[in-house]
Amino acid sequence: MLVLIKGAGDLASGVACRLYRSGFSVVMTDLPQPTAIRRTVSFSEAIPKGSMQVEGISACRAKDVSEARRILEAGQIPVLADEKAECREALRPDVVVDAILAKQNLGTRLTDAPIVIGLGPGFTAGVDCHAVVETMRGHTLGRAYYQGSAIENTGIPGNIGGFTIERILRAPCAGTFRAVHAIGDLIEANDICAYVDEEPVRSAIRGTLRGILPDGTPVYAGMKSGDVDPRCKLEHCFTVSDKALSIAGGVLEAILYFSKKQEGN
Repeated sequence: MLVLIKGAGDLASGVACRLYRSGFSVVMTDLPQPTAIRRTVSFSEAIPKGSMQVEGISACRAKDVSEARRILEAGQIPVLADEKAECREALRPDVVVDAILAKQNLGTRLTDAPIVIGLGPGFTAGVDCHAVVETMRGHTLGRAYYQGSAIENTGIPGNIGGFTIERILRAPCAGTFRAVHAIGDLIEANDICAYVDEEPVRSAIRGTLRGILPDGTPVYAGMKSGDVDPRCKLEHCFTVSDKALSIAGGVLEAILYFSKKQEGN
């Protein structure tokens, strides 16, 4: 069964890892210049780098659908720079997972594949997808909804180690991003983690830098640019998160649920 995942950031990559290990063939798409923060666990890094590994699973950049098929045959995950996932028409996947996490539907339709799954707010099961998986931290994280929608976006990041908005680095202005710390570095409160042009990007808390944009990324004022983890565990920077695994479980459930229903028909 072929699964096309739109988006290749850390949550999408957590979904890809779980599906790959469960025996599914996975193809991913992302922007030509990805903006993932947790780059050490994002298959989108295959686009600028040519290849990427997450927890021992290999992905390679594919320039087109033909190369994507060759990568699949080699047992790896192809990643295409295909913002609108136009490869879908040629690939004809059994499943489409919209993991862009834009908080709105940017074009996914119920007719895109036999099984269509949307992650987070912006989707309605039975209208533009077959199932929606909850992405909000809390009691319902990872739940698959077969009717209705996920919880609306609150604009407040999930609580990690007692911190929410404090752990997120944001661009102070529009410009070009330049990091001065690397993922995995221990950051103190008020440390400068990066610059946007000449403006510093400071951390509000002490923690491990779990994610940061790559150098040269064009940013707008307020754009999420980094993530400081107050738990200070280095291994968290290089492994799929609990949130990603929960969401991946919901996606896997939904695929199996609809596969069984289709077999019954």
